[in-house]
Amino acid sequence: MIRLKDEYENRIIPALMERFGFKNKMEVPRLEKIVINVGIGEMAHQKDLIEPIRNELATISGQRPALTRAKKSISNFKIRDGSPVGYKVTLRGKRMYEFLDRLINFVIPRIRDFRGVPKGSFDQHGNYTLGIKEQVIFPELELDKIPMTHGMDVCFVTTADNKDEAYALLESFGMPFAKK
Repeated sequence: MIRLKDEYENRIIPALMERFGFKNKMEVPRLEKIVINVGIGEMAHQKDLIEPIRNELATISGQRPALTRAKKSISNFKIRDGSPVGYKVTLRGKRMYEFLDRLINFVIPRIRDFRGVPKGSFDQHGNYTLGIKEQVIFPELELDKIPMTHGMDVCFVTTADNKDEAYALLESFGMPFAKK
């Protein structure tokens, strides 16, 4: 069994039940999915840069990313309806817990001048979005084969009803939130 899933079932569920007064363990918030999104922006016009981004995201997530296309034309950004604008991967189950474990224990500590992830990135429904500025912090990528650095968004979708429950869930997984 995956380490974080085992820890969730044996340690986190009882702790959250006691903290929030849940009567049933099905009321306890859980991690539903993790969505990793990479916008290709200006690189959309350069075909030789799009494929390495797809390969990097596949290496990071362990699953083939889906190409996302523009829904509307925006002339200021030189985007036409249906043109590629990014890649996304939705992780669930085993891959989700493995990615979360690697992110918390190996990737986030590699961020330069790291002081904790911001607490203010929760939405009203208990989801958390983490922005990563450079993909080079992932140890599984070969730095020689990266043509251009880019950022990505990692969205943690939970079943929590509010920000406090989602914060407690991610904190109990070991997410290093900033002190302030």
